[in-house]
Amino acid sequence: MDDQPDEHLSEISTVWTMVFQAHRTQAAQAASAARELLLERYCGAVYRYLVAAVRDPHVAGELSQEFALGFVQGKFKNADPEKGRFRDYVKTALFNLIRKHHKKQSRQPVGLDMATAEPAAPPETAEADETFLNGWRDELLARVWEALARIEAQTGQMYFTLLDYRAKHKTSSAEMAEKLSRRLGKALTAVGVRQTLHRGRDKFADLLIHEVARSLESDQAEPVEQELIELGLMSYCKDAFARRFRPQK
Repeated sequence: MDDQPDEHLSEISTVWTMVFQAHRTQAAQAASAARELLLERYCGAVYRYLVAAVRDPHVAGELSQEFALGFVQGKFKNADPEKGRFRDYVKTALFNLIRKHHKKQSRQPVGLDMATAEPAAPPETAEADETFLNGWRDELLARVWEALARIEAQTGQMYFTLLDYRAKHKTSSAEMAEKLSRRLGKALTAVGVRQTLHRGRDKFADLLIHEVARSLESDQAEPVEQELIELGLMSYCKDAFARRFRPQK
């Protein structure tokens, strides 16, 4: 297909950066920069949700830009980021934006070429919540995988390579060592693969907790734990969470 959501993400991210920079005054820079950067990190979740809601990548792109502009202009006053999680702020703002879009569409005259192609109805609340939650979780995990890949590039520790291979191929450490040795042109052992996988899982879990805390703008145990549970991510990092927030005395 020609219009896959991921094809537009780099463009969406660039547009958001330009919008934020254009509207960031010197006086407000310190106060707004961190939140704007946080929002930019989740433009993928925003855009994918909009695509699912309106079923048109081009319309989703336009709404994404409208969302970014509205964010810096303070148009989403009913979704105050100081009164709750940033994720809830984004979700509420997007729901309102989509309702506005569908309301506008319903007022448009229906031409002959649109007789059998009515605009998609706004998603039901439960369905919309689940769609947004899944997108937000996927974006969090994507950020963690990117961070793991950067660590591998910097240190040479094959955390990303081995975890990615194991996720895609349910196979033994011995078989992984054999196949990756041929692919990478370097000798790997089953013992070495198992050790690196273990360390890689620990690193992945630590990075996941860090990313969740960053998305919450909080490093307190209770909100981080609640967010991990709500997003269905606690199973990835239960031991790492205990090490970080409940160390043994």
